[in-house]
Amino acid sequence: MVKIVNTSGKRKTAIARATLRTGKGIVRINSVPLDVFPNEIVRLKISEPILLAPKAIEGIDVSIDVRGGGMMGQAEAVRTALARGILRWHNDPQLKNIFLSYDRSLLVNDSRQKESKKPHGRGARKKFQKSYR
Repeated sequence: MVKIVNTSGKRKTAIARATLRTGKGIVRINSVPLDVFPNEIVRLKISEPILLAPKAIEGIDVSIDVRGGGMMGQAEAVRTALARGILRWHNDPQLKNIFLSYDRSLLVNDSRQKESKKPHGRGARKKFQKSYR
């Protein structure tokens, strides 16, 4: 029987869905392998869970589909989905402690959203200038 684990991660408006199955240890984001991901900072951000637990990804193929948001929002959603998937695959409390001590957002979605624009201004708080003369 093939073991499959599905997880998700969110950040701002980005949503990442990860599928983990038995394999060779390859991580793909939107069908692009993590090794050849174009932006280096984004690649390092995504690979944090793998660097914290290097042996954890061996024998697991990870396929992540991410939509919405910007580049860094997507990266943080992907790392959350990846860390959650690794944790559910191994079901190891020691691994959970490693992830939580490094960064809580590896396992918990960051619920912060952009504050919406209000009338009478250019943004959420900024107001148009007034002139009385």
